[in-house]
Parts: sequence; C-alpha cells; structure tokens
Amino acid sequence: MKRIEAIIRKTKFEDVKEALLNSDINWFEYHDVHGIGQSRSERIYRGVQYSTDVIERIALTIVCRDMFLKPTLDVILREAHTGEIGDGRIFVSDILDTYSIRTGENGDTVLRDRK
Repeated sequence: MKRIEAIIRKTKFEDVKEALLNSDINWFEYHDVHGIGQSRSERIYRGVQYSTDVIERIALTIVCRDMFLKPTLDVILREAHTGEIGDGRIFVSDILDTYSIRTGENGDTVLRDRK
C-alpha cells in the first residue's frame, strides 16, 4: 500500500477532486496548508503592499493499493499542472499496514476496490 501526499494550488483543487472521483478514487482527505517557497518578494495590489512569502495550498492525502498508485498519480499530475512555478509537490511513501476500526480487519483488503 502507498500513501500519496500532494500539495497543490487552491485554484486547481476542484479540477483534481472531480478527476479523482471520476477515476473511482472514492476517499481522500484534504486540508488547507501554508508554506514558504523559493519566491520571496513583496507586491502591491490596489495600493496595499503584501508579502508573497507565505503560499496557500491544499494538501491531499490518499492511501491506495500499489496497483492504483500510477493511475492516481497520473490524475493528480494531469489536473494540477499549470506549467508555472508553484504547481506543487507529490510525496509517496509506503504504508506497512491498515486496520478497520469497525471490523478489526487489517491489510489492504480494508481498502475498498474500485467499482
């Protein structure tokens, strides 16, 4: 099993979410995150100066079976891409085990198959 953590632009979240749901990825979590990137400058918008140090993004977390890793990554890479600096990052890590609290089952059978 794999854990996918993707940090994407807020403006691309709806596109990524819809594409994941249409690809039968039926569970993921997301939350707002703030980070500091390589670009550090100040900008003026309508007479107000603000810093671009802090970057607002959405973090997605998906746990999937190994066989669904590539299709899931392909969806995120395709839908989150703008070609500009700041598109985000994807991190993939191994999951040793998973448990269903309700049934007590463990292993990748706890994860639902695609429909």
